[in-house]
Amino acid sequence: MKVTVSRKAHFNAAHRLYRKDWTDIKNNEIFGKCANPHYHGHNYELIVHVKGEIDPITGYVMDMKVLKDLIKDEVEHRMDHKNLNEEVEEFSDLIPTAENIVIVIYNWLKPHLAKGHELTITLYETPRNYVTFSK
Repeated sequence: MKVTVSRKAHFNAAHRLYRKDWTDIKNNEIFGKCANPHYHGHNYELIVHVKGEIDPITGYVMDMKVLKDLIKDEVEHRMDHKNLNEEVEEFSDLIPTAENIVIVIYNWLKPHLAKGHELTITLYETPRNYVTFSK
């Protein structure tokens, strides 16, 4: 029987949505105020869901302290109070949309999970706008 455990986290980050190969006019047409050359920020809310079998010895799917520390080390330290375009290597040539951010976070966390654990990432860019990713 599989159970999903979830952990919420939070980070603040700035970004700019734009393509380097487009003019400012084209970027503004497509991305609007999100293409501001001076960047803009969000208070991101992150939910990490890990689904798996319950360990008969511990009763855990995953130790929540381990999950908390993993999120802190792999996501918060890399993204909190950062300019995603300029300070996070993965976004040097990738537009830091919520859709791309959630995939990057997935790729950072997945290698650290036990074999057989399924991972789903939900990222709120605003209280009403969020994306979810899993494989």
